[in-house]
Amino acid sequence: MNKNKEILIVGFALFSMFFGAGNLILPPYLGVKAGEVWSLVTIGFFITAVFIPILGILAHAKLQGTMYDFGKKVSPSFSWAYCLIVYTISITLPAPRTASVTHEMAIAPFFEISPLLTSIIYFVLVFLFVINRSKILSLIGKYLTPLIILILTSIICVGIFSVPETMRASSLTSPLINGLLEGYQTFDAIGAIVVGGVLIVSINFKKDLSFEIKKELISKAGFVAGIGLLIIYTGLIYNGALFSNTFPSEATRVEVLSGLSTQTLGNIGTAFLSVLVGLACFTTAIGIITGTSDYIKGLFNNSQRAYTITAIISCTLGIAVGQFDVHHIINIALPALMFIYPITIVLIFLNVLPNKWASSLVFKAVVFVTFVFSIPDFLQFLLPADSLSEIQNMIPFSKESLGWVLPALMAFIAVNLIQKKQRNT
Repeated sequence: MNKNKEILIVGFALFSMFFGAGNLILPPYLGVKAGEVWSLVTIGFFITAVFIPILGILAHAKLQGTMYDFGKKVSPSFSWAYCLIVYTISITLPAPRTASVTHEMAIAPFFEISPLLTSIIYFVLVFLFVINRSKILSLIGKYLTPLIILILTSIICVGIFSVPETMRASSLTSPLINGLLEGYQTFDAIGAIVVGGVLIVSINFKKDLSFEIKKELISKAGFVAGIGLLIIYTGLIYNGALFSNTFPSEATRVEVLSGLSTQTLGNIGTAFLSVLVGLACFTTAIGIITGTSDYIKGLFNNSQRAYTITAIISCTLGIAVGQFDVHHIINIALPALMFIYPITIVLIFLNVLPNKWASSLVFKAVVFVTFVFSIPDFLQFLLPADSLSEIQNMIPFSKESLGWVLPALMAFIAVNLIQKKQRNT
């Protein structure tokens, strides 16, 4: 095995499975809104859309199990429920959203067909890739990802050298926080633990690799994917900021990305963008549905029938939800993200840390505190405006939907100090 070649192929495949619908339409829109303070939203977006997801891959390299292993230190029941919730969210929101974006940006500009027909054709093709499980990393890493990167870098580079003269003043009140929360919408932290599982299973097809070699391969591939994501995100946000004055303030995420490609690559940009959107969304849908099917297969003693049935159900859900417009799916996703994302983030951090700082008690305390203090963040999208203002005023950063951060950090420090004291007595 050529180690460096294998790392690049796996890293490219990871990048491609991360890089889906949200990863395309969110960064340029952030750049347009940020204008001259684009660097601040880039930092925020980097934290939740690159740094934390790559930590998730590093945690997979350390555990080399399934998503179940991420939460088993809390309790088996918690881990089972967490996996069920994450996989359910994954196949009902981010996977169908890839079909919705594909229709709006790659199909509708050229063909007058219904979103339902697009979803049907799209998920039939996804199903065919998912069924050919053992070839996924090679197909995506060798062939699909290089084409995605080529089109993206063309848009970014041309944009940088053909910029309008002035940037728009920022319309964001908290650019860093806006970048953080927009990074949630990529689903990349959740994606890390879903597609990381796909990565583990795919590499396990190579029976001759030791635990340490697989750990090195996964970790380095994670860094390759992370560097790629950082470069592309920064370029797209920067381009959005450079061309911010060319878009109306009410422009949607899809309109911004379409307009950016047209202004940088001309009329041919629409065709290039269509190919890019189709490929990027397609590879992400494959990663999500494969990860879900792998997990259910493991619950049923590695039954191939369970794998196939899960893939069929996932693709059917994708067809049903994928026919709705992107904006509608994003709005539906927000409450779900505010509920599951904070728990996912702390599980990733705790699993990356050395075991001496992440005991079972630390896991239990931090996850419980995170869950309790993220409830207001979740409820604010379901209840009337300002109905939680009194509670949010008492919790630092709660109004920014980050009320769980300080309590979780305090719980982590407190439990570790208590356990250290107990060991020394």
